[in-house]
Amino acid sequence: MYDVLIIGAGPAGSSLARLIGDKYKVLLIDKRDLANENPHNLAGKCCGGLLAPDAQKMIAKLGLGIPKDILVNPQLFAVRTIDLTNNLERLYQRFYLNMDREKFDRWLVSILPKKVDKKFNSVFKGFVEIPGGYEIRYIHNGQEISAKTKAIIGADGAFSKLRRFLNQDINSPEKYIAIQEWYECPHHVPYFTAIFDEEISDFYSWIIPKENYLLLGSALKPKEKAREKYELLKTKLTQRGFNFDNKIRTEGAYLYRPKKVSQFYAGRDSIALVGEAAGGISPSSAEGISYALKSSAYLAQSLEEGIDGFLDRYKLKVKGIKLNLLLKNLKSPAMYNPLLRQLAMKSGLQSIDRAE
Repeated sequence: MYDVLIIGAGPAGSSLARLIGDKYKVLLIDKRDLANENPHNLAGKCCGGLLAPDAQKMIAKLGLGIPKDILVNPQLFAVRTIDLTNNLERLYQRFYLNMDREKFDRWLVSILPKKVDKKFNSVFKGFVEIPGGYEIRYIHNGQEISAKTKAIIGADGAFSKLRRFLNQDINSPEKYIAIQEWYECPHHVPYFTAIFDEEISDFYSWIIPKENYLLLGSALKPKEKAREKYELLKTKLTQRGFNFDNKIRTEGAYLYRPKKVSQFYAGRDSIALVGEAAGGISPSSAEGISYALKSSAYLAQSLEEGIDGFLDRYKLKVKGIKLNLLLKNLKSPAMYNPLLRQLAMKSGLQSIDRAE
């Protein structure tokens, strides 16, 4: 019998396991092989790999320091904003840590307490309630295994299987599909580029440089010709001078966009959700790591007094996350309404001029 079983070893699941692993008997499962490093993994996490200021603040609060080998060139201090709808472009000062996302996840796993039982190459299948807790089933290296636990934590990201089992799909955040491709890029690109175009998506697209590569990604409605719109995006950007000839790989993942505070769902009984599985992701920027770290810290604090009643304590603590989501939704119209965005960009407010 485990005390806590965590599904997903991303930032939310690994951070929680680290914070509670010395007090509780913890089982952590993940479908990836995070124990054996594979620098040429073609099935990596579909993520831009930028650590935003809010996430940096949470790293500091957790008393952690990121090893330098996780960081990649270039480090980014500006966002190039391209509004294709209004044919406008501006440069804004922002501070991001550019990192290798897979190495970041492996590092978080590497600092777990030794007592944490880790099962990688494992896929969660389902659970049933039993006296004193739950029995879950998962596939590990092709073999079905069952485990008993007092509490289940879903840290399995957007389109969380555990969340769907809890019958919360009716009030789930709006779903997008993120498509991201890697291209060879021998030229120095010093910006994180954000692209807005209503013909492509009512969310946004991005270009991120990493060493000798360029990542082109877009958050698209999954049932509205997503692949065709991604190709149209490439065509439009090629006309503006970008080069997408030498493709290395393609990644894809579901992405949540909570537009109502009620779409953040903490869980029920002795089952809790953290990170994006709960709906913790910015509706304005799709940044999720800060919410993953924050929600897992709140849940760890809620478990300090024991498993009994932990979910009620957790629901009280995440009120701050819900308020943050509300504020981000209030901010969104200035970014995603074409007229308001045009007025803001034309004003030049807070923009910086590029020195010739």
